[in-house]
Amino acid sequence: MTELSPAALRGAVDLSSLRNRPAAPAPGAPAAPAAGTPFADLVIDATDETFGQVLELSRTVPVVVDLWAEWCGPCKQLSPIIEKVTRELGGRVLLAKVDVDANPQLAQSFRAQSIPMVVALIAGQPVPMFNGAVPEEQVRAVFAQLLQLAAQNGVTGSLAVDGAPVGEEAAAPEEPALPPLHAEAFAAIEAGDYAAAIVAYEKALAENPRDEDAIAGLGQVRLLDRVQSLDLQTARAAAAAAPLDIAAQFDVADLDLAGGHVDDAFGRLLDLFAQLPSDERTPVRERLVELFGLIGAGDPRVISARNRLTSLLF
Repeated sequence: MTELSPAALRGAVDLSSLRNRPAAPAPGAPAAPAAGTPFADLVIDATDETFGQVLELSRTVPVVVDLWAEWCGPCKQLSPIIEKVTRELGGRVLLAKVDVDANPQLAQSFRAQSIPMVVALIAGQPVPMFNGAVPEEQVRAVFAQLLQLAAQNGVTGSLAVDGAPVGEEAAAPEEPALPPLHAEAFAAIEAGDYAAAIVAYEKALAENPRDEDAIAGLGQVRLLDRVQSLDLQTARAAAAAAPLDIAAQFDVADLDLAGGHVDDAFGRLLDLFAQLPSDERTPVRERLVELFGLIGAGDPRVISARNRLTSLLF
């Protein structure tokens, strides 16, 4: 993903039917406070009936929508991370959790074909964030992009938390200190300087090769760096014209993964691996292993793709 963009979901998500609904809570579910009312928590439950109010709040702060279900294992990995990062931002972001089983209209409106699916709202416009579980370092990087995009669109407010002031000056709680090189990388990501972030993560790994956060962060920022200058239509045309061109196939796989189309990215590279002569396969195998690390070893899509890769190797 080059940068978060509302255009990425244009035409795919239709929230118009939810905008003018009365904000009556479902039985047992409290309604979200208005923007000027103190919030007891920045993580709320949203329903088909209350989502119009959530849309209105997205004109004050970016709202992150977490579509989940009780039976979803990856949701239980991702949701606590998103909740943690949201609360650390102290009112600059609101998290609205949507149980897709209990709220079928919202699931349909967001076209949630798989979960976890995480979408942001900026001034009522949907912005894609995550499909599937991702590591904390990646969540933090994407939240930083979300705040940048919100500021570019004039959404720079803060919500009151337990009586704290509402507005841009509302103070966020102090965040736990990151290791120096991680902090350097995160600052570079916020500034859009992915090359500097890569250098910082590489230094962290030189000091501690088992630093899992640095490994995950490096993979994510390398992906961001690779796709920032790519155009999806141009990349797809080039890949279609040259099915065995490794660089062309890498570009589309990166774009697919950044857009949440994990199976498409893995399938493209595995098909390429299967067709290449044995002496040309190494870069494809290495890229697959790197992308596996981004998604997580326990993800079913990674397990399936890794099994296919093993069968192709032997």
